[in-house]
Amino acid sequence: MKWKTIPFEKSIQKITYTAKVPKKKFLENGIFPIISQEAEFINGYWDNEGDVFKVASPVVIFGDHTKVIKHVDFDFVLGADGVKILSPIKELESNFLAYFLESYDIRDLGYARHYRLLKEIFVPLPPVPEQKRIVALLDTVFADLEQTRAKTEQNLKNSRELFDSYLQQVFSQKGDINSIELGEVVDVLTDYHANGSYKVLKQHVELSDQEDFAWMVRSTDFEKKFKNNKRYISEHAYNYLTKSKLFGGEIIMSKIGNAGKVYLMPATDRACSLAMNLFLIRLDPIKANNEYVYRYLNSSSGKAQIAPRLKGAATQTITKDNVRSLLIPLPSLVKQKEHILDLQELEVETKNLETLYLKKLDKIDELKKAILQKAFSGELTATAE
Repeated sequence: MKWKTIPFEKSIQKITYTAKVPKKKFLENGIFPIISQEAEFINGYWDNEGDVFKVASPVVIFGDHTKVIKHVDFDFVLGADGVKILSPIKELESNFLAYFLESYDIRDLGYARHYRLLKEIFVPLPPVPEQKRIVALLDTVFADLEQTRAKTEQNLKNSRELFDSYLQQVFSQKGDINSIELGEVVDVLTDYHANGSYKVLKQHVELSDQEDFAWMVRSTDFEKKFKNNKRYISEHAYNYLTKSKLFGGEIIMSKIGNAGKVYLMPATDRACSLAMNLFLIRLDPIKANNEYVYRYLNSSSGKAQIAPRLKGAATQTITKDNVRSLLIPLPSLVKQKEHILDLQELEVETKNLETLYLKKLDKIDELKKAILQKAFSGELTATAE
């Protein structure tokens, strides 16, 4: 026989919400756990017992914006305003409802609220013993999948740590390696903007989404691996701003905001200018290899040198003089290039492993989804037809 189904709104009971704590007020440690709509199960802590939601019987948490689903069987504090508490009727097991909602393909509305979409669905209501059998089966299967996931995630972490360890080993070698100030090997260290106030700058420069003469390279382009929408400027703006050409391979450093963050300019075949919060660093090719120094500055040793040179509290900055004063362990140019070739080879191997592990994690997610769909179409039991 087929399972009985009921409208979603008839599957849950009305509850009285307690106070919701804004994310910015979450504590790192405290007496009571905060459950919010983020993916992590527990999102913070709180000390005020008056804000605790008392769980008489297990509930399901639904992230109104994120669609994240959590099964909670302990007292907690509500986080932010995107949390819906679903308290199932007595004929419906809470973990059965949680698994069903995970199996249901709720269409994505971006950061809009999704709870209204739940009102459109019907919830299966097999006999309670059948619900318990399905939940027990899914618990067992998913426990095995989570073990596989944990091992895969650890392997992914290990592959990244191996590369980081080798990177640190390269830059911590003693012997005949001298440390010299970066300024001694710099050919060009500049920002791309003429002197003058920001108001004057705005009169000459206007960013556009439409392709124009030059590409305005911003820190967000590096952070998003150049997959976001590019911004362009006119030839007049380019000539007003540009002090040195970009060819690719240059070291780029944030000078304000995310100050001290270091990037490597990719190859480019068009005119480019840097956004106002970036430095261009080009090294003397007879003395130093750009990629070698870039990788050093991104190593733990390099970052440890950059950090104390940052100034400011709310908005951090770094000056040209502080950039020039960075000490770089610099072997011969031949050795620098040898290290880079070794690092590039290891990086390729590491990325291949990462790709393999990420694909495996995707397969685990796909398998979990397939098992859930089978469970709620009745294929894992003999009760539904």
